[in-house]
Parts: sequence; structure tokens; C-alpha cells
Amino acid sequence: MCAKYEFEKPNDQRALDLMNIAAKAVVADLPEIMIAYGVSDEYSRVPCSNGGQGSSSRADQDNLLLMPSSSKLVSTIVSTFTANYVYSWPTAFPDTPLSFPLPTFDGRAVCYPSVQNLRDYLSWRQADCHINNLYNTTFWALIQLGGLDNKEAEKSLAGTLAADKNEILFSRFGTNYNNEPEMFRKGSVIFRDFELAEPDGHNVAQEMEDLAMPIEGSKSRADKERKRRTKARVVVEHLDIIKDDFWNRRPWILSGKPGKVPKET
Repeated sequence: MCAKYEFEKPNDQRALDLMNIAAKAVVADLPEIMIAYGVSDEYSRVPCSNGGQGSSSRADQDNLLLMPSSSKLVSTIVSTFTANYVYSWPTAFPDTPLSFPLPTFDGRAVCYPSVQNLRDYLSWRQADCHINNLYNTTFWALIQLGGLDNKEAEKSLAGTLAADKNEILFSRFGTNYNNEPEMFRKGSVIFRDFELAEPDGHNVAQEMEDLAMPIEGSKSRADKERKRRTKARVVVEHLDIIKDDFWNRRPWILSGKPGKVPKET
């Protein structure tokens, strides 16, 4: 598909924006989804749940945590994502109409045993985003600006560390990698935007484990929490989700318990 529609290398802003539009629509349509993280054509989504369980999908789609209705949830996520992707295509590519075969996506559910495991997975994905993007940015600079072919670029980067790639970009092409768009370097994070909590230095991982434990509750309470999630604004950000600060200030993401809707200014 990238070749068919001639996506720009190493990153096509239009294609990534389209992925985010479709992924945001999924989160908005499904109040069960608390956070989604996307890089390139891959999106992981995590729903609120009990006992540290949840689910996600990606657009070569990968589902994180298995729930009792995981198969239904995955099929809903994938169909909603695909419908919004195709529908929104003209917004991102107004001069390039879709043609058959149309874009399709798949998905699966994966079970992680704890909230900490889930955070580790998301942290790994963001770290992998940085590693791959730094390599691809340098690789395509060597080809597009340096005049090398693919094999020559690969040979030039063989055995290089991050510092080496940064030096190549800066010394040869005047590019400071840290000035590259955050979406390229950090990926995209989609979540419901409740009022931020003040960081207090608590053990966030342990608190999230405690909050995620099954709690007896009435159906009416669950319905109320679902409605509160529905009312929250869904945002697309490009933030560091490896450090504790992101989770400290947004405890509702992993607890599944909606926070306070921010006051309008």
C-alpha cells in the first residue's frame, strides 16, 4: 500500500494523520477503550477492565489484553478502524483516490497478567518507535540527500549506535534529530482527557494494580462510569509514556475509573 500510493519516506505526515483520525474515532466510539498507542501502521488499544485485563488492536493490528468478550471487541475495533480509515482517506489524500483492492486491517487479542506488564509493553513500543525512526531518518537521508543507494546506505549504518546516527544527520545533512516532529520520534497517544492529577511521588505501578483489581459494583454504577467516559474529550498527543509522570497525572487510564472532566475555559 505504501508503494501503491507513494507514501513519503521515512515518514508520511498525511498517512500518519489518517491513522490517527481512524484510531481516534475508535476510542471515541468505544468508551471501553482507555488508551491507544500508535506507530506507523500499528495501533495498540487498551480498554478499561478488571484484574489488569484489557485489549488493544493495531492496524497490522495487535490486541494486548484478553477480556471475556475479546473476540467481539477485536472485531468491533477492526471494523470501526477500517470504516473510518476508508471514509477519511479523501481528507488526507484529496488528490489520490482509493482504488481496489481497498485497505484492510486485522487484529488479535493478547493477555498480559498485570498493569506493570502492560506499561512495560507500551514503553517498549515507544522505545522501538525512537530506535526505528532514528534509523529510518538516517537511512533515507543518506539516500535522498547523500546520493547513496539502498545497499550503500545499509552498509554505512551497519554497527552504528544512536550517537553515530545523530552525528551523521547533523554533520552531513545539518539535521538535528531532536527537532524532528514529536509524532515521528514518540508515536501517537490517544486517551480521554480528564482533569490532571497532581504528582505526589506515590508508587504508581502498585496503585494501578490495586485500582485494577475486581470490585463488586452495580450495573447502574458501571453505566454511569461509561457515560462519564463518553463525555470526556478524546485527544491525540505525542508524549513520553515511558516515564512515570504521564501515568501519575492520568491515573484514570489504567484504573478504568473516569476522572473529572476539565472545566471549559
